[in-house]
Amino acid sequence: MSARVDRAFTRIAEGQVHYRTCGDKSSGDRKPLYMIHASPSSSVNLVPIMEVLGETRRVIAPDTLGFGDSPPPTQDIPKADDYAESIVRVMDSLSLDQCDVYGSHTGAHIACEFAINYPDRVGRLVFDGIGMFSPEDKADFLANYAPEVHPDEFGKHLIWAWNFVRDQALHFPYFKRTPEFRQANASMPTPDSIQRIVLEVLKGLTTYHKGYHAAFGHDDRARLPLITHRTLCTASKDDPLVGGVEEAASLVPNSEKAVLPNERTPEDVAEKALKINAFLDSP
Repeated sequence: MSARVDRAFTRIAEGQVHYRTCGDKSSGDRKPLYMIHASPSSSVNLVPIMEVLGETRRVIAPDTLGFGDSPPPTQDIPKADDYAESIVRVMDSLSLDQCDVYGSHTGAHIACEFAINYPDRVGRLVFDGIGMFSPEDKADFLANYAPEVHPDEFGKHLIWAWNFVRDQALHFPYFKRTPEFRQANASMPTPDSIQRIVLEVLKGLTTYHKGYHAAFGHDDRARLPLITHRTLCTASKDDPLVGGVEEAASLVPNSEKAVLPNERTPEDVAEKALKINAFLDSP
């Protein structure tokens, strides 16, 4: 039986941070799992795997500052360590002393800084897709991937958001819409699935780009070797960042690697959650 995911808010200096949570608070010796979502959506994308992970442990998945229903960061140009610092305050507000930490895409870069800067607050670490990009790609992505967007009197931002979300499912990077950048086995997402993410993008329309820029500007190759925690470097088979698993694992001293199932069916999600749980529970 899947765990029921609830929604709530907790207050920090920036305002009310929205989070999703599930699972038993008294789940034996298991630490709570703090999940950091990918851009450009919110913790809504984590609900399917939360429902499975929450069967055996407490799970907390906030909307990162500037995404979903959380307030924006105060910095004009926040870095990954600024987002990481906000996690400490969210955990404090929820009376969480230490958590296992999961980060996906942008969330993986934030999780990296959180583990390095606040090692006593982290148990084990899971990177589910971390972008190990070349300096040239990082410069390209900073210039073109996440433009600053504001509401437009003719509603052009609404069309932009729809195309942005749709094209991310088809090409990587999404702004290079040619056959050579078409994602393997990509198929057109359903209108309902696009709409679900578009609504989250529109909530953070004027601040979504800050999280992307923090990830693209993150000096991952210099920072990953500083992690001291036991770490799982992984990605789903169809994740465009799956190619970074090998390099990330080679840089993190106490790490292991795995390529996990896609998340196209409930069975895929259950298998992926099982493998993450196995890592978190292993001796």
